[in-house]
Amino acid sequence: MILMESNKLRWGLCYAIFISLTLSSLVRDLGVSAEGVNPHEAKQLRDEVREMFYHAFDGYMNNAFPLDELKPLSCQGEDTLGGYALTLIDSLDTLALLGDRESFTSSVQWIGKNLQFNINKTVSVFETTIRVLGGLLSAHLIASDCATGMRIPSYDNELLVLAEDLARRMLPAFDTPTGIPYGSVNLMYGVDEHESKITSTAGGGTLTLEFGVLSRLTNDPVFEQVAKNAVRGLWARRSTLDLVGAHINVFTGEWTQKDAGIGTSIDSFYEYLLKAYILFGDEEYLYIFQEAYGSAMHHLHKDPWYVEVNMDSGAIVWPVFNSLQAFWPGLQVLAGDVDPAIRTHTAFFSVWKRYGFTPEGFNLATLSVQYGQKSYPLRPELIESTYWLYKATRDPRYLDAGRDFVASLQYGAKCPCGYCHITDVELHKQEDHMESFFLAETVKYLWLLFDLAVDSDNLVDNGPYKYIFSTEGHLLPLTPQISLAREHCSYFGGYCPRNATKFEQSNDDHQVPEIELDHHSNIYPYHESFPVTGLIKGLCPRLSHAQKYGLSYVLPEKTEREDVKRPKPVITSRSIVLVSDQTVEKRPQEEGFTSESEPIMSISGGGSSSDQTGQELTLLESETDDKRVYSS
Repeated sequence: MILMESNKLRWGLCYAIFISLTLSSLVRDLGVSAEGVNPHEAKQLRDEVREMFYHAFDGYMNNAFPLDELKPLSCQGEDTLGGYALTLIDSLDTLALLGDRESFTSSVQWIGKNLQFNINKTVSVFETTIRVLGGLLSAHLIASDCATGMRIPSYDNELLVLAEDLARRMLPAFDTPTGIPYGSVNLMYGVDEHESKITSTAGGGTLTLEFGVLSRLTNDPVFEQVAKNAVRGLWARRSTLDLVGAHINVFTGEWTQKDAGIGTSIDSFYEYLLKAYILFGDEEYLYIFQEAYGSAMHHLHKDPWYVEVNMDSGAIVWPVFNSLQAFWPGLQVLAGDVDPAIRTHTAFFSVWKRYGFTPEGFNLATLSVQYGQKSYPLRPELIESTYWLYKATRDPRYLDAGRDFVASLQYGAKCPCGYCHITDVELHKQEDHMESFFLAETVKYLWLLFDLAVDSDNLVDNGPYKYIFSTEGHLLPLTPQISLAREHCSYFGGYCPRNATKFEQSNDDHQVPEIELDHHSNIYPYHESFPVTGLIKGLCPRLSHAQKYGLSYVLPEKTEREDVKRPKPVITSRSIVLVSDQTVEKRPQEEGFTSESEPIMSISGGGSSSDQTGQELTLLESETDDKRVYSS
């Protein structure tokens, strides 16, 4: 055993030397050399991407609907998940984003009248959550809100009712000793007695956004609580290096695959930690993200690439870039860590330039396609990161990359009725299948990229709210009802849990309303899910200064937890610094917290500077050490 570990360490050292000598030349040799995209061409590309969407969407509606997905070569349909018009549900908010009121309205109405989940089908909890539950919730939030410009007058919460019904049918999957859900559940009968007890980290840790939003909209805490317990169950079983493995037994809590990475089976676990904090304001998610992200950058990052290591020893076990890692630069942009995101995106894009697509696996030791991982199933992750980097930097190289994406898809993947999987990126051989996420994510991020270069007149970049994208690309807005569930807004008519408010008679028009409190519970019945941010003497707290005026969260240097010994050196303590964004117009308190021009809330990697005014909120250390394969 000692000899094996010694060999692994020697191999890891040789690998690191080899990488340093070869990978920089690969990135340099495959850089973008074409003439840059000008505004006129950006508009043409945006229109071309729109046509790409309708070529695939119309192909699905004419040849596959109401089956789940399209077979674009044979122009037929197939049921792949649950047999409930999966591609249509996944496409709803893309239709709204493109401003297609007619198709959006008719699709919502059809789903509201015809869809039901009382079916004897065993489905993936992960895929059903991100594709179906997320699609229903996003479309509901658009169809029910006048501010989106896509409100349907006849809509009566049909999609929300369906979403709640679907989520309740998945709740039996969470009935495990660890709180981590089974990977699959039968929508009619619950979990089969022979169901596997092994699930992926992403499968158990990528449910918080959809289940959390559902709790905020229905006022039922159970959905958010089970999703958060699953994250806690995974994080409680992290290694001493603050790494999580790929697969775990949901009953015993034992890791069955200890390869730690940022790609297959783990990727969106990291993604949802940061996004859950941004969407819900729950600092527990931010604390876990800080620890997990810092450890990933320390142990997995071999600049500009990422490898997989043993979660206990940190020894490299898998020197492969897999295509699901490509979401990481986009997440880094959201976290404010832009410089490493730029370098990593350049490396990842060099693989696309070499083959015209990114293979599922690219071996970093041989600099060739990994055996058995030659396919490209129309994944969106690299395009998603390109959009975020262009949004952050406005560097025209990302428009050039977008043009390359369009060319590859148009000339290599386009089929008679849609766009095909590529089974071999070296031969560009097509397969008769089109995943629903091609319309939910791939085309969506491409269209947003070029629209951003033209006029940004869309729901995401110029709409009434800030939006978080789910891991399936669904739009989840930071509305008061979702993001301020623990707060009573400083204007009357704000959101508190039903039956929680009781207004006192007073001559003071600005008095904060009193709350009737059960002394054994918080105003929201699951107090552990939200930090109490000002609940004193029964008063619902006002909006914080940051929430009123659109402050950004700045993340200083990472610190080590003091309660667990680590092989890494202890760094300085950290805090969250709230930095005022001068671009946000301050509104009177009575007008609420929104503004005409609010930047996307982000977490950036630097500390506060002397000319920044803000308020430091130091994160307290936890007293306890509690500690899909993703296909889209």
